Amino acid sequence: QVQLVESGGGLVQAGESLRLSCAASGRAFTTYSMGWWRQAPGKEREFVGGITWSGIGTRYANSVKGRFTISRDNAKNTVYLQMNSLKPEDTAVYYCAATSLGYIATLTKDYQYWGQGTQVTVSS
Repeated sequence: QVQLVESGGGLVQAGESLRLSCAASGRAFTTYSMGWWRQAPGKEREFVGGITWSGIGTRYANSVKGRFTISRDNAKNTVYLQMNSLKPEDTAVYYCAATSLGYIATLTKDYQYWGQGTQVTVSS
């Protein structure tokens, strides 16, 4: 069992930055690949990016590539999402999720554990 808690969301203006954190507790966090997802009102949850258990591999959605960076500190059981050059269309609830698959999954069904989400609002 893995428990995930996101933090760091808030209200920012377009062009600014935010860093989200996802703190994990429970067993074997370092064996899980992690993903960041987001869901805007009236839209489906979409994959933002992910990182392998080792932290060596990352993958991003085209919409955030070059602006967002995912990292992890396994000693602290924490995954980060650094978001730069934020746009109003980045406004959503952001979730972190854990998968026991050995790769960065891009389907929601492949993630076994989810956090409760943190709101990010970007004003124009």
